[in-house]
Amino acid sequence: MELGVVGLPNVGKTTLFNALTMAGAEVANYPFCTIDRNIGVVEVPDERLWKLSDLLSSSKTTPTAIEFVDIAGLVKGASRGEGLGNEFLGYVRDVDAIVHVVRCFEDENVSHVSAYVDPVVDIDVVNAELIAADLKTVEKRLEKNSRAARTGDKSIVSEVVFLEKLVELLKAGTPARELELLETEVKMMGEYQLLTHKKMMYAANVGEDDIGNDSPHLKAAKEVAQEQKTELIVICAKLEAELAELEPEERESFLTEMGLERSGVEQLITASYSLLNLITFFTANENELRARTIPKGVFAPQAAGKVHSDMESGFIRAEVIHYEDLASIGSIKEARDQGLMHLEGKEYVVKDGDMMYFRFQV
Repeated sequence: MELGVVGLPNVGKTTLFNALTMAGAEVANYPFCTIDRNIGVVEVPDERLWKLSDLLSSSKTTPTAIEFVDIAGLVKGASRGEGLGNEFLGYVRDVDAIVHVVRCFEDENVSHVSAYVDPVVDIDVVNAELIAADLKTVEKRLEKNSRAARTGDKSIVSEVVFLEKLVELLKAGTPARELELLETEVKMMGEYQLLTHKKMMYAANVGEDDIGNDSPHLKAAKEVAQEQKTELIVICAKLEAELAELEPEERESFLTEMGLERSGVEQLITASYSLLNLITFFTANENELRARTIPKGVFAPQAAGKVHSDMESGFIRAEVIHYEDLASIGSIKEARDQGLMHLEGKEYVVKDGDMMYFRFQV
């Protein structure tokens, strides 16, 4: 699963990306410092995994991960090819969800594509360009299908009606994700790969002096997010990049001094994981304890397939114990003895925090 980090130039995208991934991507005070996309794999923080590791005395413990993609800054007119528009939009089309970084800090040493910092205007520019790009995609498809609909093919006629609805929505400045889809429209929407149908969240990048305070810029960004019913995470990318350079003990001490329970990066990763509608289950053997990622609603055989394809095709049943029960009891043996480990078949929907042992035949 990939999340694209997008926004205007010089809002702190690459600084945030480096804090997330420790990738060391180039950061500079001019637009389009990032041209080719940067990709980094990020571990998903999960205290449960490390508690299980201690409990099971695992020799190897492997967290699950998601990917972040740092994408070149978007400018007004990107949908018409301005700046790195076509390349930018192509990269956005490839990701599963969007983290839209919004500049909420003043710094005379960091230039802005406009003469002033205004989060509301900046958000509108990015969203308007994504909508404009989608409108071009939908209108092109509508033109093609309108001609084909003359044959009377009911499926094409039905799609034309849907495309007309989409055109009306996008022209009104509304992203495609806000359209409630009929069951027959879900597949069609998936084929279009619309940018504004992707899930999205905001990352409000604040200055170091504004940590813990609602500056006017931050208040404005929060109001927009609230109106759009979109999650917003407050983060200071500059501070997070500095924290990422510290040893774990130093980082924890620094956060304690700041009165923070978790770093902004951890909050952002957790929120991104949730945005993608993902959950974690655990597997363990004599060699390794491992956290694994699946979408919500997956059945046990498909979860087994995340371990090995043979486990899915030859699935018999799964032994399951939930994390809370295992942590409370303290051992797999005790859990079995007390009847807390149960057998589940092919119709079992995996829950977040399940520890699973799969039985299968090759």
